Amino acid sequence: MKLYSFIFLILLLTHGYCKSDFRTGSPLMLAVPVDYSAGFIGRAFLMDTNQRVPAFRVALSVEAFNGKYSCSLEVFLGDVKVWNSGHYSRFYTWDKCVLELTDDGDLRLMGPNEQVGWRTGTSGQGVERLEIQSSGNLVLVDTLNRIKWQSFNFPTDVMLWGQRLNVATRLTSFPSNSDSFYTFEIHHNKIALHLTSGKWNYSYWEFKPSYNRNITYVKVASKGLVLFSDEYKKIAQIPSQAPEPLRFLALGNSTGNLGFYFYSPGEGKFEAAFQALNTTCDLPLACKPYGICTFSNACSCMRGLMGEKSTNSNCSVGISGGFCGIISKPEMLELDGISSVLQNASKKVNVSKETCENLCLDDCTCAAALYSSGRGEKTQQRECHHYRLVMGVKQVEKGSGLSYMVKVPKGTRGSHGKSNVKKWVLIMVGVIDGLIILLVLGGLGYYSIQKRRENSTQH
Repeated sequence: MKLYSFIFLILLLTHGYCKSDFRTGSPLMLAVPVDYSAGFIGRAFLMDTNQRVPAFRVALSVEAFNGKYSCSLEVFLGDVKVWNSGHYSRFYTWDKCVLELTDDGDLRLMGPNEQVGWRTGTSGQGVERLEIQSSGNLVLVDTLNRIKWQSFNFPTDVMLWGQRLNVATRLTSFPSNSDSFYTFEIHHNKIALHLTSGKWNYSYWEFKPSYNRNITYVKVASKGLVLFSDEYKKIAQIPSQAPEPLRFLALGNSTGNLGFYFYSPGEGKFEAAFQALNTTCDLPLACKPYGICTFSNACSCMRGLMGEKSTNSNCSVGISGGFCGIISKPEMLELDGISSVLQNASKKVNVSKETCENLCLDDCTCAAALYSSGRGEKTQQRECHHYRLVMGVKQVEKGSGLSYMVKVPKGTRGSHGKSNVKKWVLIMVGVIDGLIILLVLGGLGYYSIQKRRENSTQH
């Protein structure tokens, strides 16, 4: 079966590589291996733009993932995957992966027994063919070349040159081995990067145009990301400073960082011209939950949180279950010189630190609080921020007026101190015992010497 898949791939590469369209009535198939093989990827490149280097290419793909095989339609710019039909929901199949443009104009991915795993939903719209445009936009068009469906309307984690994103669309990326995901979102007053974990959502980077002007859409241009207003006028731009025109913007799956990329002919690869976040500790998942990103860009568990049980790989042992529904009231562990990269948390102003702490304790969904005394700030305003997640925590300079307080089970805060007290008690007991022994021995020695003197005097 693997041999058959390989041979079919070679045939497609030989006979279909330079095509620019895919028409009705000619389904394409990739065979799926019988046995699972981790890391297996089989691709048939069926279209390309063949206009500039690197060119856009369209592929039918079978890929091993979590013990199964997924079937998808993909667009590549050189070796970079810029669009994928299975980005949000993978289509798992066996035996075969089939791409078909039906006679009534519906583009489908199918498995055995005509099982449909993905479709464009364009039946009855007069679709004649599938094309890849010079911009990398994968489109279905009718006989008059009118677009009936396009991949630009279904962005994944990459935004290509010339592509638009408005307030109704966003880029999304999914870090491996995590329940959280990142999004690049367009709001009316800003563009922002967000972290979503469960039902909680926080931004961790924002850019706002001046004068509070509203944003209608953003567009990747040759020299940067351009923001447009309600009147479709340019109101702001994030420049790239790249020596070559930008080709795409991408939201990193592993980091959640936003980057602008250009193609370097000399290096023969894509390079970053701009990164929204320039240091590791500004990334929301730089460390595991309840971990602190330090000045050395390393991760450390929160001091005194779990004692000897804590490790850098898991700092939340015994806490991950949350605090709703527990009988005993938790307490707050205060950490100085610590802040959070997560923004847009619920906020209260002009409250005391004690009030900030108690409000978090009384809310079972609150996991941490960041209190700002206003020291060193222009407003001198005291602020209390409550978080439902203990993520994105980083070390800052002491004396900044920030106090980060983490909710912990009752007795956790004192356990670290009690262990130190116990050590000091043991030390003091040892010292006192030693002094007593020395005094006793000294007294016995003195008595012995005096006794000898008395005996010598009598003789």
